Amino acid sequence: MPSKRSTADPWRIGVGDRCIRCGRCVRVCPSQIFGRVEPEGRIVVREPEGCIVCGHCVAACPAGAIDHEAFPLERVHKADRTQLPSPEQVELLMAVRRSNRALSRRPVPQEYLDRILAAADRAPTASNARELGYTIVTDPERLRQVAEYTLGVFRELERLLSSPFVKPWLKPLMPGVYRYVPVFTRLRRDYAEGRDRILRGATALIFIHAPEKNRFAAEDANLACQNASLMAEALGVSQIYMGFVLTAIRQDRHKRLNRMLGLEGRCIAAILALGMPEFLYPNYIDREPSEVHRI
Repeated sequence: MPSKRSTADPWRIGVGDRCIRCGRCVRVCPSQIFGRVEPEGRIVVREPEGCIVCGHCVAACPAGAIDHEAFPLERVHKADRTQLPSPEQVELLMAVRRSNRALSRRPVPQEYLDRILAAADRAPTASNARELGYTIVTDPERLRQVAEYTLGVFRELERLLSSPFVKPWLKPLMPGVYRYVPVFTRLRRDYAEGRDRILRGATALIFIHAPEKNRFAAEDANLACQNASLMAEALGVSQIYMGFVLTAIRQDRHKRLNRMLGLEGRCIAAILALGMPEFLYPNYIDREPSEVHRI
């Protein structure tokens, strides 16, 4: 569903007789399409073509008086806040969530994958654009291709950085890049010996992508990735952020992985590997708090 329509075809939005004139819809609408005819008076809809389909008005209305074409009754649900986890439970979930690379060969159940994707899809996006897409890979052969693609790009990069024509002038300018050259070598050697340090034995990959023109692809995708990661942790599924694969994608001007996945014209902005862990961490640790400035 698109987030906007043309002025010639605006969303059908109305305020019904059940309206109690509380004004919540007026205060929460980011596009300011709701207003009053007079102070404390009845609520009216103005310029519905500006609606970004965020649903704030419908979610905020205590009387069920908002009639919004994008949110029919079957898509509106009462929120029972007594069922929400306590702050302490949320804090514990975030504290125990960490990458677990000790993965078993058991596949992640489809029900779990569906819930993880649904959680990702509930993340906010800039301007409520909702242009993210999700591609999930579980086929072992395709997973192998992703790992070998990544190693192949690193091999090309390693050769470039090691060139006697490039290294003398580039290394002084980018010393941080050169510390990864031995890492690339070790990754390839381990893979040849049967140790995949790229996917770590994950049985599923979630690629989160947006149109190339989307200016907030990275921000939106990583918000979605965080939602997915927390849901995975709640389900007992291990998650590993695929930084190596993302690095390879960004270095590959030919966009070979995009073609392999049928994602031409899309920007892959976040990737999450999933697997069933051999064990769950029995402990969590307190990190040194980050510096906070209060102004």
